[in-house]
Amino acid sequence: MPGDESIFEAEHADEPEVEAVLGFGPTHAVNVSAGCNREIDHVATALLTAAVVDVIGGVAKAELPAGQASVVAGLPGVLGIADDDGIALGTAEFLRVWLGHPAFRLVK
Repeated sequence: MPGDESIFEAEHADEPEVEAVLGFGPTHAVNVSAGCNREIDHVATALLTAAVVDVIGGVAKAELPAGQASVVAGLPGVLGIADDDGIALGTAEFLRVWLGHPAFRLVK
């Protein structure tokens, strides 16, 4: 059974651009995070996130390192960039394509 939507709304109240970019307001979140130090950590986290999106649907929200918005903006599966270029919203395909890009890096 899904959780309380009011908890989600309170945790994400500072992200009004996400709804504007997507055209709808998300109501639930599944977080996949890791203390990424090595490239394999970043790749594994991105692949796990893509697999979760494949299974449950929804949109992947990836926090972007500085300067990455221009790298990811044109990739397949990108639905939009939000939070002053700090967040990419996209599909599982976006994550898989991005991790194949030479500039791929997740926020630690």
